Amino acid sequence: MNSTRTAILDSAFSALADPTRRAILARLARGESTVMELAAPFAMSQPAISKHLKVLERAGLITRGREAQRRPCRLRADPLREVVGWVETYRRFWDESLDRLGEHLDRMKSEEAKHGKRK
Repeated sequence: MNSTRTAILDSAFSALADPTRRAILARLARGESTVMELAAPFAMSQPAISKHLKVLERAGLITRGREAQRRPCRLRADPLREVVGWVETYRRFWDESLDRLGEHLDRMKSEEAKHGKRK
């Protein structure tokens, strides 16, 4: 894995480790929102939400714009593509491992059935 991809994954996983930040991303997946709108469902201060937004912004997961007095935040999902690709590798590994286990169990059942019929 190259260093750029590693840095993207490290930043994304670090940002995604916090449930507040995951909730913010889930909200932004429905459309842009202001800091105040994002802060509303949380029992924390606006500066605390702003810190979470900075982490998400540094990870490249959101962008913040400026429209007159309004500063909308938007989801930027490109880094999540790297996360999905990384996770997909392990999903395939587990799918293949579970398929092999299923095949092994089927062979064991078949052998057991053969031996049971002989007795």
